[in-house]
Amino acid sequence: MPLATIPPRILWAVDLMDVQPADQVLEIGCGPGAGAEAICSHLETGKLFAIDRSESGVDRTKRRNQKYVDAGRLVVRQIDLATLRVPVKRLNKVFAFNVNLFWVRDCDDEIALLHERVVPGGAVYLFYDAARPELVPNIVKKASENLLRGGFRVSVVEQKAPPVIGIIAKR
Repeated sequence: MPLATIPPRILWAVDLMDVQPADQVLEIGCGPGAGAEAICSHLETGKLFAIDRSESGVDRTKRRNQKYVDAGRLVVRQIDLATLRVPVKRLNKVFAFNVNLFWVRDCDDEIALLHERVVPGGAVYLFYDAARPELVPNIVKKASENLLRGGFRVSVVEQKAPPVIGIIAKR
């Protein structure tokens, strides 16, 4: 599939992440695989570890990105973040799009795991569709508080069209 089939909001998010050829990236909630495709297109010696709690999300990501799986640049697993054991000790970047975990409940254990695995200078990138602007302040507030409590430095970016909010947590 050409990258033109990737939604503009995903392309914007991945561009903002500035994925480098050797990056070690974790994607939380890979869903249909568009984020994995956009990230893997930048990798050469790096690797993307994509996880999803849904079996169908894992299957769709694998099917869409079979060439990256075959090339060894993509590993996809059905697992949730709380029980994840990343095969690489150090991650440069963590990516999630519309994953509610970070703002709807206590996620101290998951954020501690990310803080332990992200290299100093690395970052966690949480992106959310902002088509319902009334939800954005609560999402930003709660996710930022959780990340700050976990030892990250947090900044927020916004794109107007399509409307997307990004929470960047640097280690």
